[in-house]
Amino acid sequence: MTRLFHPLLALIASASDRELARYIEYLKEENKILRARIPGQVHTKPEERKRLLKLGKALGKAIEELITIVKPATFYRWIRDQSEEPKKKRKGGQRKSRELRELVIEIAKQTGFGYTRIIGELRKMGIKRISRQTIRNILKEEGIEPSPDRTSDSWTNFLERHAGTLWACDFFSVKTVTARGIREVYLLAFICLETREAIVSPGTEHPNSAWVVEQTEMFLSRTAKRELKPSVVIHDRDTKFTKEFVTKLGESDVRTNALPKASPNLNGRCERFIQTIKLECLARFVIFGTHHLDHLVSEFVAYYNNHRSHSSRESLPPIRHIPDEIDTIQLDEIVVKSHVGGLVKSFEKKAA
Repeated sequence: MTRLFHPLLALIASASDRELARYIEYLKEENKILRARIPGQVHTKPEERKRLLKLGKALGKAIEELITIVKPATFYRWIRDQSEEPKKKRKGGQRKSRELRELVIEIAKQTGFGYTRIIGELRKMGIKRISRQTIRNILKEEGIEPSPDRTSDSWTNFLERHAGTLWACDFFSVKTVTARGIREVYLLAFICLETREAIVSPGTEHPNSAWVVEQTEMFLSRTAKRELKPSVVIHDRDTKFTKEFVTKLGESDVRTNALPKASPNLNGRCERFIQTIKLECLARFVIFGTHHLDHLVSEFVAYYNNHRSHSSRESLPPIRHIPDEIDTIQLDEIVVKSHVGGLVKSFEKKAA
């Protein structure tokens, strides 16, 4: 028997207003998750835009709460464009070749350039008989928004572009027992966003500008002789990241990228490392003073960099040796190593 109703329609038809509100809330949240997986802007085709307009106009102002594929202002512009009378074509106009149209579209998608800069790219290739208006028409027909409404860059693209030379840093604090009572001791953590290698400073009760500059010098000296030296350091807007901190990095041709306010997810990998060292190490000790803290941190960071596996690193450590693949191994060929006073252990193949 032919199915007359989609299951979702049957579900909606039998639902109360309260249930419908819950359905919509769920679909909105699911849509947010899906959109977060897609870097950059989604370019709609004319026929797709027509379908969105047909359904969206009936919702009125409610569309502002639901739409995520573009901004509400863009949706309203679509409505205005649809209601405008089509302009008469100029006599004598000639449609550009398919190859040239595809080239214009490819440049726009790959670079995010505006009309004028696309003309510049075409001029460099010897293509001169094309105007700004023609480029605008080509992109509009393809459903590509004019710059700056579209963007070729995204946070994901930024991370991929800098890869092994991009580091993140952040402060964290640990309560320690001292002769003067319980004190908050601060540390500065650096982490390479590609390899996940971590570098952590010694602790201090007074994280002033001079101390931050000193730890920055330590970070630069630790990474100075590498083939892939740091090129960018991202950080939040903590006031402890002073002008002196930026200047010190700049002296080694390392630029800083201060993240927007209230955006902890953009520094998520550094935050995750801090959570790891606290939960897997520091929370399991009663720490007596900064010297004890520095010892524990140093031991754990060495374990973290050289022995702890990471799913994003093919389940190998940040500083890693890729072993030859084998099917099995004998127990007497394995050595068990203890780290951080026996808190954690790692298993390794005995040296030949």
